[in-house]
Amino acid sequence: MNMITVHASRVYPIWIGRGLLKQCGSLLREQTKAKTAAIVTDDNVDRLYGTSVVASLVQNGFRVVKFVFLHGESAKCSKTLNQIYDFLCAHEITRTDCLVALGGGVVGDITGFAAATFLRGLDYFQIPTTLLAQVDSSVGGKTAIDLPSGKNLVGAFKQPVAVLCDPDTLQTLPEIFLADGMGEVIKYGEIQDAKLFEQLEQYKLDTIHEVLEQVITTCIDIKRRVVEEDEFDTGLRMILNFGHTLGHAIESYYHYETYTHGSAVAAGMCMMAKKTCTSELYERLCHCVLSYHLPTEVPAKLEALLPLCGKDKKRANDTLRFIVCEEIGDAQIRSMTFEAFQNWMLS
Repeated sequence: MNMITVHASRVYPIWIGRGLLKQCGSLLREQTKAKTAAIVTDDNVDRLYGTSVVASLVQNGFRVVKFVFLHGESAKCSKTLNQIYDFLCAHEITRTDCLVALGGGVVGDITGFAAATFLRGLDYFQIPTTLLAQVDSSVGGKTAIDLPSGKNLVGAFKQPVAVLCDPDTLQTLPEIFLADGMGEVIKYGEIQDAKLFEQLEQYKLDTIHEVLEQVITTCIDIKRRVVEEDEFDTGLRMILNFGHTLGHAIESYYHYETYTHGSAVAAGMCMMAKKTCTSELYERLCHCVLSYHLPTEVPAKLEALLPLCGKDKKRANDTLRFIVCEEIGDAQIRSMTFEAFQNWMLS
């Protein structure tokens, strides 16, 4: 088992290791005195891991209640959030109890936001079961729900008490969701770690399992360093959004149905690299992205996507901040007026 400690406004451990899911009760018991653990999960993850997680928590002295919602990005909304609040009230959850987010990014985001806001805040644990959640969304304390106007527009910073990553849970993922997570993994190599990117170039989607635990640990450690320096996303942490300005626009354009988040980010990275990198670096990125069954572009015209970039959270007044990587491992924050950004992208 590997352990990484995040020193943010709250200090907490991230455990990474195969088979850890069955030990979740004992590991979480070390971090909390809570008597009741309220699990929030989706129907797919509950079917696979709900029983074993409940058993481990009960064996370690927790009273356990469980809220299950239908999987999918569309569930990350105010309706589901209010259902979670009602569930917590019905089961008399108090500020000294805790929530457990068991699932992918949607589960982690909405559970974290519920933990940040219910009773003005209570502890929560992250048990991410997708690659994307393990390397990215479960770490760093960003929580949110979506609005009809855009993704992650209502949220809060709320650091978890601990994060438990078991790579064995990834063996049950359909290929599309493993590829989805690799979009974020490639991003980490692009923005901060040329050696990681070079390692990823040596593998493909069907062989990356050989080094996946190491890759997960590397990505989490990169995010730890960034979060420790800029917890509240006012400076360095913005580099984690490489590919996201266009990526979120792609997701929105296709109504969150055609492209997964990681796929949209992959296309967004390549589209930005085409504009800002040498042809050699652009081709390297595209080759790596294609090796993990991810898109390098989308059919939608750039003219249709760019207006949607204005809903990006990195916009400040009429200025849009976005990320470029002119060299692998070196991300830069740039800003333009939104109008200038659109003109520049189309030039």
